[in-house]
Amino acid sequence: MQSKRQKFVLSILLMNLFIAFLGIGLVIPVLPTIMNEMNINGATIGYLTAAFAIAQLIFSPPAGKAVDKFGRKIMIVLGLFIFGFSELLFGVGETIEVLFISRILGGVSAAFIMPAVTAFIADITTTETRPKALGYMSAAISTGFIIGPGIGGFLADLGARVPFFFAGILGIIAAILSIAFLVEPERNDQFTEEASTDKSGFKRIFIPMYFIAFILIFILSFGLAAFESFFSLFVDHKFGFTPKDIAIMITGGAIVGAIVQVALFDRLTRVFGEINVIRYSLLLSAILVFVMTVVNSYLSVLLTTFVLFIGFDLFRPAVTTYLSRIAGNEQGFVGGMNSMFTSLANILGPILGGILFDIDLNYPYYFAALILLVGVVLSLFWKKPTNYTS
Repeated sequence: MQSKRQKFVLSILLMNLFIAFLGIGLVIPVLPTIMNEMNINGATIGYLTAAFAIAQLIFSPPAGKAVDKFGRKIMIVLGLFIFGFSELLFGVGETIEVLFISRILGGVSAAFIMPAVTAFIADITTTETRPKALGYMSAAISTGFIIGPGIGGFLADLGARVPFFFAGILGIIAAILSIAFLVEPERNDQFTEEASTDKSGFKRIFIPMYFIAFILIFILSFGLAAFESFFSLFVDHKFGFTPKDIAIMITGGAIVGAIVQVALFDRLTRVFGEINVIRYSLLLSAILVFVMTVVNSYLSVLLTTFVLFIGFDLFRPAVTTYLSRIAGNEQGFVGGMNSMFTSLANILGPILGGILFDIDLNYPYYFAALILLVGVVLSLFWKKPTNYTS
């Protein structure tokens, strides 16, 4: 990023992503309290969590096309207003039906925002500056998603619904700021030979240069969803950690991951390339998810959590950078597919994790580690497109 204007625009975009994913994470620590308030069971909570991801899954592909057709800015602004409304609705909701509507609208907002911001960043950066910008983008997403439960836990001391009012107001403010300061960018329509084939719609998912990347996004997102969705329950049942203990670990992990992304991601991709960074991130994540089941002290859980988030947090900017390089004029499409495969994992991860957790609290982590190892093996067969430059 060269000019002050570009840096300012990037800051607005990163703030939008941070706020949106902060709102997603806020719900995690207050769900037990809401369960007690509204007398609902764990299965309903699982479906409530999945409702967000289901909506994101359904709306991500058309939202990606809309980003390319109608523009980046309008989709970002609409997504932020929908996000703000959904959070405020959850805050005032007194019935389970209203809570489901809130989470569905939240999923729609994420489907609008994610591909639009990805395409916007691709438009305002060059091949040289894009990896660093996408590293910042991933740091904003990961930090928002991971730090959300920590902030939600602290705000919940003021009331179980306070975190949602907080997120809703932030979302509306972000939408207003986006209207005021974002200008629709000129399209960065760089075609690639493979991306410009006559394949259309969902068939484009199976283009070789896209397919493995999308599958690995699903695998990593599944591992993260299985890990984070049950982290608070896992350490509560196994170690008796308090909500503040949990908040410290999740918040600390987010900070460490964000620092590594900002400080090292660009350098790592220059030395190893995006595909190798993806392989190493998957391997590190698989090992440490398993290690979480055998550690038994506060310090060892703390350190394992911190390092684990580094693996998670390096993967996403690496795969996003790879996709942005090969997407050409299909930035909205790959952003939508990235969001779709992430949301699909966010549906299956908590549901399967919940079933396994009821059998044995270690089982969700065993399964997540196994899935991540499958990703490592799959990545070994991944080859660069012939016209790819890193």
